[in-house]
Amino acid sequence: MQLHHSKHHAAYVNNLNIAEEKYRDALEKGDVTAQVALQPAIKFNGGGHINHSIFWTNLSPNGGGEPEGELLEAIKRDFGSFKNFKEKLTAVSVGVQGSGWGWLGFSKEQGRLQIAACSNQDPLQGTTGLIPLLGIDVWEHAYYLQYKNVRPDYLKAIWNVISWENVTARYMAGKK
Repeated sequence: MQLHHSKHHAAYVNNLNIAEEKYRDALEKGDVTAQVALQPAIKFNGGGHINHSIFWTNLSPNGGGEPEGELLEAIKRDFGSFKNFKEKLTAVSVGVQGSGWGWLGFSKEQGRLQIAACSNQDPLQGTTGLIPLLGIDVWEHAYYLQYKNVRPDYLKAIWNVISWENVTARYMAGKK
């Protein structure tokens, strides 16, 4: 994960900064064509930064197990059991074609938890409106050094390092 953080996430931040600077210049010049042309770079690199910033807070060497309290109750309400939730999020994450993310999100409008997948670095909230609680990076760069190209093995193992305290904190903040 050190390489993942120091190289991949850092590249998204650096490229976002460059795109934002070019976008500011285009705004100052009134160059709408350049502004439109820069939007994919801002979405991709901005999404990469947002997604990874959430991802890092989801992980802990002391993680694993199940959440407690209101989050666990919401999972049971919306998915039937923690086991069902875990199986569903794992299946959605395995099923991402190419690169992307598996997510547990909260719909403030519906007051319910939902599972979603996003392609590439599309940010969950900006793409679906769901408040991101738990994101699982399923780009190969997240797991290739340890798990090669075997995404299911990575997804089986990631549950051992999920920091439920941080996921719960995002859930409680999203409910407000």
